[in-house]
Amino acid sequence: MASSTAFSTLTLHGSSLSPKTRGAVPLSDHVCSCSNLQFKQSIYCKPSSLSAQIPFHLGVNDGKRLDWQTNGGLVSNHGVKCRALDVANSPPGLAGTKFQLDDVIEAQQFDRETLSAIFAVAREMEMIEKNSTGSQLLKGYLMATLFYEPSTRTRLSFESAMKRLGGEVLTTENAREFSSAAKGETLEDSIRTVEGYSDIIVMRHFESGAAKRAAATANIPIINAGDGPGQHPTQALLDVYTIDREIGKLDGIKVGLVGDLAYGRTVRSLAYLLAKYHDVKIYFVSPDVVKMKDDIKDYLTSNGVEWEESADLMDVASKCDVVYQTRIQRERFGERTDLYEEARGKYIVDKNVLNVMQKHAVVMHPLPRLDEITVEVDQDPRAAYFRQAKNGLYIRMALLKLLLLGW
Repeated sequence: MASSTAFSTLTLHGSSLSPKTRGAVPLSDHVCSCSNLQFKQSIYCKPSSLSAQIPFHLGVNDGKRLDWQTNGGLVSNHGVKCRALDVANSPPGLAGTKFQLDDVIEAQQFDRETLSAIFAVAREMEMIEKNSTGSQLLKGYLMATLFYEPSTRTRLSFESAMKRLGGEVLTTENAREFSSAAKGETLEDSIRTVEGYSDIIVMRHFESGAAKRAAATANIPIINAGDGPGQHPTQALLDVYTIDREIGKLDGIKVGLVGDLAYGRTVRSLAYLLAKYHDVKIYFVSPDVVKMKDDIKDYLTSNGVEWEESADLMDVASKCDVVYQTRIQRERFGERTDLYEEARGKYIVDKNVLNVMQKHAVVMHPLPRLDEITVEVDQDPRAAYFRQAKNGLYIRMALLKLLLLGW
């Protein structure tokens, strides 16, 4: 990122925007002044997630980007600190384009161009993470992690991402039992309360569709960190990012999705994103009791993506660039432990599977694993799942930056 000018006071002349319109909005009737910079043409301003009283967050005009920040208090349309930044390092394809990223709710919301831009920012985040001095990019911002289901990697990677960018974290690990939800408080009331304490909410919930409800309620960005058997869009983003980094391409690949495809929100979200690319073929390998549901198959078919169901993991592994293994999720079976035992252990990635895989291919897994990938696989360079988990940090750093500061 280019160096910034000294902080100075910005004054905005004009009316406010509604607090939820966080996308780039043309404000042709407004005039902004910052130090000696005068903007008398159209600029694009991004309303802040901090407060309806701080309506503008990002401006672009005449080759300059204004990154407007506050001191953390509630201020009106004046007294906002700003700095002028060069846009030379913006992700490819973004110059002159109005991108909008209000919330991260489902994989379908991303198009191919936006995915490429997010991945470009993620690569910048890799450089920041490798710099031991860290970053203060999100200094003054607070992220709330509201998890109604257990999580290790997702919650900790989001918290690490926020702290590595200079922000702070408010967290609850088991909100289902240790929050007002246990007293019967509605999700909507919880969101309205928590948004008063934070600038962005990362939420995991046990009900499919909960993230959409939260986003409809909140005036700050919501990130879906998994909603029951529904979706896990940030996992899908890091999965596609990992495939690109490991295989070197996303068009023309073959991917085998293995394990719990009925309840696995990671594979559902990944299928949606893979459909954005050309000449992709997806193989579904699973026990009958957890086969991929028809809505995903219909979506792939309608988008011209070839897919095939198979019961032969060895055959699929020999053809694929990516073998994406998943855990059979006992928690999704409820009292039907007989069905769980029927599905568990049927498909295992071991050295025999590695022996038929192509040399360039990789094994991926969203983790945690049980026995569906044997530990002997870990030593093979094609075992990408721990690199995959690390990539989650970079993707989540990128998303926090984009949602709070804009493109």
